[in-house]
Amino acid sequence: MKRWYVVQVYTGFEEVVKLDLEKRITAEVTKDLFGEVLIPSGETTGFWAEMEESETKREKIFPGYVLVQMEMVPGAYNLVMSTPRVYKFLGGEQPMPLSDKEVERIFSQIEGKIVLSDKQLPFGVGSEVNIASGPFAGFVGIVEKIDEEHKKLTVMVSIFGRLTPVELGFDQVKK
Repeated sequence: MKRWYVVQVYTGFEEVVKLDLEKRITAEVTKDLFGEVLIPSGETTGFWAEMEESETKREKIFPGYVLVQMEMVPGAYNLVMSTPRVYKFLGGEQPMPLSDKEVERIFSQIEGKIVLSDKQLPFGVGSEVNIASGPFAGFVGIVEKIDEEHKKLTVMVSIFGRLTPVELGFDQVKK
């Protein structure tokens, strides 16, 4: 039975390893032992970049790793391990396949159903922000509260000499 295994490779060579593996699988007529070779990647949007429009690009979810769907038999194991730029299987000499739940989560990330953000917000509570759009465009305010779940900010804006709380979306402010 074919299961998904994680192979650690030299970072930056994921695509090369994938192509080499696919060529070797075809050349050595071991297609029945292997399924897909996958580099987990998903679409990311440059939301906080200093640009007018959001920019979308593909980015590796797990740099330095390739997923291989295969039957764990000595011939298949040796074929993968003897591929240039392959470091090791996760799990050492007795690699453990990914659980169905882990595979489901990875494919959800690839399809964009789960969004992972390792980037911090460009502002924090107490920082000054410029309001870029909406009825208060052009105003400067101080961040009072951040609601990351709903992507909203409460910003204190001086209106007619009084500080007034205004709720704005993350996309409406600039640092």
